[in-house]
Amino acid sequence: MILILTVGGLLLLLDQFSKYYLENLLPLGHSIPIIENLFQLTLIHNPGGVFGLFRRSGPFLFVIISILIITLLLFFWKKLLPGKGFSGKLSLGLVMGGALGNLVDRLRFGYVIDFLDFSLRGHHWPVFNLADLGITTGVAIICYKIFRKT
Repeated sequence: MILILTVGGLLLLLDQFSKYYLENLLPLGHSIPIIENLFQLTLIHNPGGVFGLFRRSGPFLFVIISILIITLLLFFWKKLLPGKGFSGKLSLGLVMGGALGNLVDRLRFGYVIDFLDFSLRGHHWPVFNLADLGITTGVAIICYKIFRKT
């Protein structure tokens, strides 16, 4: 449990600090190129879900969904994770920290602050944040462990 709380807490702190810092560094919608034509920091406010879906649903729906997911993960974490090893605990910490990071934004602002912006040869990935990265990485580890057993 210590690993889950440590990873989740560190991700939550890094996520909130990075959002606070970039909110004070960049005007909304502006970009700072980091790697030309590949990666830039672009500050946006995302009132929707993943990839900006369901923007008109309002923050209440996403707050309820986030709380439900966090509660279910806490309640069923031993049954959900294949094995009780390091990677299972790491993945749960990443998902929990990411979910909490975005939940804090929704409760404070009614939207999620996103800033990691990747593009390549005219293809543009939706802007995301460290919480989203943690959730995606955690879910990828869980899926890998599940499919590796079959």
